[in-house]
Amino acid sequence: MNTIPVRRKWEPYLWLLPSVVLMAVFVVFPIIIVFKQSLSEISKAGVVGGWNNFENFRAVFRDPAFGTVMLNTLVWVVAVVGLSTLLGFITAMSLNASFRGRKLARSIVVFPWATSLVIQASIWNYIIKFEYGNLNNVLLNLGVLRSAVNWRVSYQIEFAWECGVGIFVTIPFVAFTVLAGLQSIDNAYYEAATVELTVCTVLNIIYVFNSFPIIYTITKGAPANKTDTMVTFLYMRAFYDNQKGPATAMSVIGFAILCVAAGLYMVTAMRKEEA
Repeated sequence: MNTIPVRRKWEPYLWLLPSVVLMAVFVVFPIIIVFKQSLSEISKAGVVGGWNNFENFRAVFRDPAFGTVMLNTLVWVVAVVGLSTLLGFITAMSLNASFRGRKLARSIVVFPWATSLVIQASIWNYIIKFEYGNLNNVLLNLGVLRSAVNWRVSYQIEFAWECGVGIFVTIPFVAFTVLAGLQSIDNAYYEAATVELTVCTVLNIIYVFNSFPIIYTITKGAPANKTDTMVTFLYMRAFYDNQKGPATAMSVIGFAILCVAAGLYMVTAMRKEEA
């Protein structure tokens, strides 16, 4: 009996086995645990009890701040993903052109992406401070302002600043994803870069939806959850308010939203391939 064809038949699965095991342990198993906990009673000490008849989900939807948080999340994702995709694509096209200092320009553009989000959010938080922020100091020294301006006069403006920081730090990711596609194709086929842009957009939606450091560092969702997104909101509920049950339910809701977004992308991509 020839064992070589049999070995070749099973060899790909053996190569995939370590990745499958890692995915099962670090992705699938935690998801199952979170789903189970979302349907269970969880004490303030974190002890998981029995089935609670969807009470965690009821608590989430009864929470008066939940509607504001969902609206903030929608605005956050649409604004950051939409504008960073547009500006990132323009940046990629510019960096793909030949000009003196192109390597330096690419290094400058990639810098925000290579820096910790906590560090960047802390720097921007300092820049827009009313009392001693660099933005006021620079504008006062240049004579643009006669007196310091409170750049954080309302929670709407604070949230707009957070969206701006999110856009700023996300542009490099989009730019270099698209640039990688442009570098690998002939000049006559630039439309193929839209494939890279589509994939980048889906990844960006997941990345921005789950982004925690910017909002937590700048406002921590204050005042009264007015600048919270779902990720910071569930964190505050779990670790500040000790409501671990509703927090796990919110995790499941967020997971479902991302699954729908990924599913819509896959359906659209398959339809394009069939066409």
